[in-house]
Amino acid sequence: MLRNIVPVTGLMLSTFFLLAGSGLTGITIPLRAGIEGWSPVTIGWIGFGYALCFTAGCVVVPRMVRRVGHVRVYAVLATLLAMSLLLHALFVHPLAWIAIRGIAGFSLAGAYMVVESWLNEKATNESRGQIFSFYMIMNMVGMMAGQFMVLLGDPATTSLFMIAALLYAMAVIPTGLSNAVSPQPLTEVSLDLGKLYRNSPAAMVGMLMTGIIAGIWNFQAPVFAEQAGLSGNQIPLMLALAMISGAIFQFPLGRASDRMDRRYVMIFAGIIGVGCAAAFNVIPGASTAPGVFVTIFVLGAVLFPIYSLVVAHANDYAEPSAFVEISSGLLIVNGAGAMIGPVLAGVLIDGLGPSGFFIALALAFAVFGGYAAWRITRRAAVPADEMTDYAYMPTTRSQTPETFNLDPRSEEE
Repeated sequence: MLRNIVPVTGLMLSTFFLLAGSGLTGITIPLRAGIEGWSPVTIGWIGFGYALCFTAGCVVVPRMVRRVGHVRVYAVLATLLAMSLLLHALFVHPLAWIAIRGIAGFSLAGAYMVVESWLNEKATNESRGQIFSFYMIMNMVGMMAGQFMVLLGDPATTSLFMIAALLYAMAVIPTGLSNAVSPQPLTEVSLDLGKLYRNSPAAMVGMLMTGIIAGIWNFQAPVFAEQAGLSGNQIPLMLALAMISGAIFQFPLGRASDRMDRRYVMIFAGIIGVGCAAAFNVIPGASTAPGVFVTIFVLGAVLFPIYSLVVAHANDYAEPSAFVEISSGLLIVNGAGAMIGPVLAGVLIDGLGPSGFFIALALAFAVFGGYAAWRITRRAAVPADEMTDYAYMPTTRSQTPETFNLDPRSEEE
């Protein structure tokens, strides 16, 4: 394995710095917004700006690369990322932060796509699976490391914004010094909602709910943690517990989904999500720090694997050659959900307090599992020997079309 990873070490380091910067930013911005006295709804709109522009970046950046090349575009995007953090520190106003967070979302989408296209160029049929797996691990490690970096400073000051800006700037160095040749043009997203729905209604609705769930978690989890009374040291621990749980339980969930109708696993995930919300609001002691940690650990078991589950289910019904097309289309649907989630949770948290966070998740998980249950009555399952393999794609960050090109299943065509 080491022989296959060494040639892409620089690209993996760039990935680590990008994800560390993203992890630190993702926890710092909601905490600072809370310190400024902004409502959860306002924080939700900041998340909306990020998700909107991230999705737009997946569409626009490939055209930019086609015009001026990978290296120039990556350098510009990394510069914009560092600038966005400095701008957050300079202009502390909700409207400014919505726009600035949008710049970061657009830039991160493009930066991820360029790095992933380089990785895809380096990968062979024999090494693709190992490179993809190591890349997913680097995503989780980088995100988790960034979240714990919040302990290095005070969100009320500019220090954490400076550290995040440095991380984004550092992401340019390994890639800039790489001797990798310019890869093929980036994958361009095409969206045909009718085709996606006809291919798999459960996957399309499931992906919309997955986006809502991810949007709630990525942008409102720190707000929930703060309102639930967790300390500054406990908030990154809570976020890490969810990721660790997702990494552990993706194996049994993935294995189960490869052996049965995946919609049953989707129903199970929905039940767990709703059950966690009920437990937090009903069980005495669930709102204490230990209770929150246990609830979040259980929630993480389904929170992170469901994206991969829906992608696998959609491609069970698609031709092997359509893997990237179907997955990229679902990416846009996921982005639409990620715009809705933060605002929905913000409204509920604003009105109901910390319990509103879990109520928002419960609503999305209920639709996720309930619609899958209904679809079982409407369409037969795919025979086991015709199903695609489950591959874990953690929702620590949003995916891009190039992520699916790097996925070993894209080679099945």
